[in-house]
Amino acid sequence: MSDPDELLRLEGIRKTFPGVVALDDVSFDLRRGEVHVLLGENGAGKSTLIKMLSGAYRPDTGRVLVDGAEVRIHGAQDSERLGIATIYQEFNLVPDLSVAENIFLGRQPRRFGMIDRKKMEADAAELLERVGVNVSPRARVRQLGIARLQMVEIAKALSLNARVLIMDEPTAVLTSEEVDKLFSIVRRLREDGVAIVFITHHLEEIAALGDRVTVLRDGRSIGQVPASTPRDELVRLMVGRSIEQQYPREPADPGAPLLSVSGLTRDGVFHDVSFEVRAGEVVGVAGLVGAGRTEVARAVFGADPYDAGAVEVDGHRLPRHDVGAALAAGIGLVPEDRKGQGLVLNASVQENLGLVTLRAASRAGWVDRGAQRTAAARIAEQLGVRMAGLGQHVRTLSGGNQQKVVIGKWLLADTRVLILDEPTRGIDVGAKVEIYQLINELTAAGHAVLMISSDLPEVLGMSDRVLVMAQGRIAGELPAHQATQDAVMALAVTTHAPVKDEKEEKKEMEAGRGH
Repeated sequence: MSDPDELLRLEGIRKTFPGVVALDDVSFDLRRGEVHVLLGENGAGKSTLIKMLSGAYRPDTGRVLVDGAEVRIHGAQDSERLGIATIYQEFNLVPDLSVAENIFLGRQPRRFGMIDRKKMEADAAELLERVGVNVSPRARVRQLGIARLQMVEIAKALSLNARVLIMDEPTAVLTSEEVDKLFSIVRRLREDGVAIVFITHHLEEIAALGDRVTVLRDGRSIGQVPASTPRDELVRLMVGRSIEQQYPREPADPGAPLLSVSGLTRDGVFHDVSFEVRAGEVVGVAGLVGAGRTEVARAVFGADPYDAGAVEVDGHRLPRHDVGAALAAGIGLVPEDRKGQGLVLNASVQENLGLVTLRAASRAGWVDRGAQRTAAARIAEQLGVRMAGLGQHVRTLSGGNQQKVVIGKWLLADTRVLILDEPTRGIDVGAKVEIYQLINELTAAGHAVLMISSDLPEVLGMSDRVLVMAQGRIAGELPAHQATQDAVMALAVTTHAPVKDEKEEKKEMEAGRGH
C-alpha cells in the first residue's frame, strides 16, 4: 500500500558514465513536509542523484514517480513544472542583475508587453520577507554576501511554487548564526508542506534538522535510517568502516621557523600581522568571516599586494606580490575556492597535478610528459584519488577528489610551507581524515603547515598552535592545550579602534591646529 504522504519516489535508478558506474539500483523516496538527508562520501552518487531530479541527467534504467505517477524529466523546465527546485553549492545567479531580476529571471511579470518592474519588485519583497532576509529587491546580487545569496536562491525557489526543494551543502560557507537562521527557514518550509532533500557533510546538523537519512556508498543505497541515528553509525554506513579518531593529529617536534611574517599590513584589510610557522608544525588560523584570514594567506603567497611588512622563508625575505618568488621559496597555497582558483576544470587529472612542476619538467621548451605521467600516477595513488584514469577531466571528479588533486600538485613540487585555506570544505568525513593524515605526513617530514578554517573543531583538533584573527589583526595566540572553543571565540569577537592611515592622521592634525 502506498504512503499517502509520499510526494516523490525513485526506483531502481542506474546511471553510468564512461568507465564509471555513478548510480547502481538506487531507490529513494520523499514525503511531504519532511527533511530527508542524503548522506554519503564524495563520489558516492549524491550529485548524480539530484541532477536526475533537476533534469541535468537522465537515468539509464529505473523510474521517477511524482504523486504516484511515472514522469520523465528531460530538462530544467520539466523539473520546474513538477515543482522541483535545486539550490547548488555554486549559486545560479547573475551578479550584475538585481535581486528581483534574479528571482524572476525568464519569468518577469509583464504589463502591456513591458516588464512590470513595480509588481516584480513587490513580489520579490514578499518572497524575501518570507525567508526572513533584509535586502532590497533592487540591490545588485554582486553586492551581497554568501548568506544573503543563499536566501535569494531560496526565495527564487519559492517563486517557482516549489513542492520539492533540494539543498546541496547549503551551510558550507555560513557562520553558526547564519546556519541557525537558515535552519529556522527550512523548518518553516517543512511546516508549510515543502519536501526538502538536504545534503550535508556536517553530521551534527542531521539530528538538529532531519527526519530521515538515506545513505549512499559507491553509487548504491546502503540503507535508510532515522535522523537520530548515532554519529558513529552514520560514519560506518558512509565509509564502510569505523573511524576511531576524527582529528588524528600526530604532533612532531617543531624545528626552526620556516615561515616568518612580520608587520604585514594592507590598508583597510589587515594590519600589523606577525607570526611564525616552524618546521614540523601545524598553525591554525581561526576567526569570524571577514576577519582577514584569506587575505593574509594570499598576500603571503604573493597573489595579492601588501603595503608594509615582510615575508621570509628560512630567513630569506621574499619580494612583495611575486607568486614566482613564493613558489621558488617553497610556498604552496590550497585556496578556499578550489574550482575557481585551484584547478583547471577542463584539464585532466594528470595535467592539473603537473601544473606547478610544468617548468621544472620542461627541457628546451619541451615537456617530459612521460616523467610527468609517472609522477602524477604516483601521487594520485598515494592520495587515493578515485578516478577512471589520469586522463579524466577534473571537473567530473567529486569535491573530495578534486581537493586531493589540488593538494597533490603541491606535494609533487615538494612544497616546504603549505598554506591550506578551508582544506576540507564540502568534503565528507572519510576524505577529511585522509587529508588530516596527509598533514601529519607532511609535518613528520619537516614541512610547515598554515591551516585556515571556519570549522572550529577542525582547527582545535589539528593545530599545534592557534592564531585568532579579528578585524584584520592577530587578536591572540593559543597553544593547543589552552585552545578551547570559548577561548577562541572570545578572541574572535575582539574589537579594535579603527586603524587610521597617514593621510587621515595628517588631516586630523591639521584640523586640530585649525582650532
